[in-house]
Amino acid sequence: MGMARGSEKEGSVELITIYEISKILSSSLDLRKTVREVLNVLSSHLKMQRGMVSLVQESGELQVVGASGLSDAEISRGRFRIGEGVTGNIMKSGMPVVVPDIAKEPMFLNRTGSRNLNEDKVISFMGVPVKVGRETIGVLSVDRELDGQRPSFEGDIRFLVMVANLIGQTVRLHQKVASERQQLMLEKSRLQKELHGKYRLDNVIGQSKVMQAVFAEVHQAAPGKSTVLLRGESGTGKEVIARAIHYLSSRKDKPFIKVNCAALSETLLESELFGHEKGSFTGATQERKGRFELAHGGTLFLDEIGDITPSFQTKLLRVLQEREFERVGGNRPIKVDIRLVTATNRNLEEAVSKGEFRADLYYRINVVSIFLPPLRERREDIPLLVDHFLQEFNQENQKKLAITPEALKVMLDCYWPGNVRELENCVERTMTMARGNTIREVDLPCQQNKCFSLSLRSYGKSGSPVIPIISAQAAEPESREAPPDFQNSEPSSFASERERLVWAMEQCGWVQAKAARLLKLTSRQMGYALQKHKIEIKRF
Repeated sequence: MGMARGSEKEGSVELITIYEISKILSSSLDLRKTVREVLNVLSSHLKMQRGMVSLVQESGELQVVGASGLSDAEISRGRFRIGEGVTGNIMKSGMPVVVPDIAKEPMFLNRTGSRNLNEDKVISFMGVPVKVGRETIGVLSVDRELDGQRPSFEGDIRFLVMVANLIGQTVRLHQKVASERQQLMLEKSRLQKELHGKYRLDNVIGQSKVMQAVFAEVHQAAPGKSTVLLRGESGTGKEVIARAIHYLSSRKDKPFIKVNCAALSETLLESELFGHEKGSFTGATQERKGRFELAHGGTLFLDEIGDITPSFQTKLLRVLQEREFERVGGNRPIKVDIRLVTATNRNLEEAVSKGEFRADLYYRINVVSIFLPPLRERREDIPLLVDHFLQEFNQENQKKLAITPEALKVMLDCYWPGNVRELENCVERTMTMARGNTIREVDLPCQQNKCFSLSLRSYGKSGSPVIPIISAQAAEPESREAPPDFQNSEPSSFASERERLVWAMEQCGWVQAKAARLLKLTSRQMGYALQKHKIEIKRF
């Protein structure tokens, strides 16, 4: 009866232990953590010391991935080749092994160095294979100190095999999750590359959100046949975007023809677009095809469409409606198949309301409208653009010029009324005049009062300075000490904050308080701004 009760008690402990182990293995996807907790349970419930789980690595070695009763240094030493020592032989054979006394077993390597084999204690070792199906992937091993009475190892081995099977199932689950995760990451990477390739344009630099939105609109509009109107300030890259629309369309192998409507008078523009017959006017010595004919099957880009005269607007509207025209001096209708892309920096809605632009032509050209943001609204692209212009200049001139972070910071703070075109001009001018191999803050034209955009905007038609428009948002309560937010103001006459500050101080005879009132700033804000831009106050 005593033996039966002992057996029942051991069976109950084993059942509870298996239950605890199954809960641990299903509680987390952190394999090392769960294995370590399983070994702690074995140590606590069944008096098994120094448990280890070793798994085969990609290198082919067995390595301890979780242990109980071992230090980190001892765990790191737990590496075995297949067939090496007792653990390596279990891995090779796929069969359990019992070593009653490890001190008497020459194959026991004590690789971790965690056992003191010189003590009088008898330490037994039990190891079982960890399998996934029929494949052995590792070894579960434990120590047990004998107290003089040699126990039967059969029950322990049977129990450890059950635990090893649970660990094997968990490892298989982890491998499946890892494989699926890897597939998901590969798919994510593929989609990201595809998305990056989709929302980028050759010869157009822009990683900012606003430019990514422009790229997405271009890719959406390009495959169709609809007329596209590109809107934005001068220098924002409307022609580059027009070319991108053409080369992303089915017309990419046909001509891309550009006409700047603002550069020609009405008579010349009519002849340029529609062509002329021989003898139609003085100097017309031969027949000449117009841009509409030359663009047949391709794309015609009309830049500065907002600057054409009202009478020519009527002629253009007829061509766009009927898709046919007559050459100057001719009477034979010519049909054309073109994709029309137009661009303007004017406010067409205002022009329509004032009667300067035909409403019916406005609706005809404004089918798909894409707005190109000014450079000041995508400042995060400035470093990329500067780097691009630097590389181009260095390549063309066989130089190795670089720019300092301080100089780049000045460029980031500039207003850039001329947008990308002005930035390119500034970089090229600065690099051309640079004496060393490094562009510093002092080398920039704006730091030498030689900024072209400032010169162009400092004087009105009468030669008098243009008073900048400053929004009321720029003013702050006197009690606040926040620095002035020049980005929220509207410094349309200046290229940078510094230039506007200098202008205000000059207008007010270098009286700081008056200049602050002119700019609608507090005295503290004005002082902060002068200090920030290192503007020395002149004394008279």
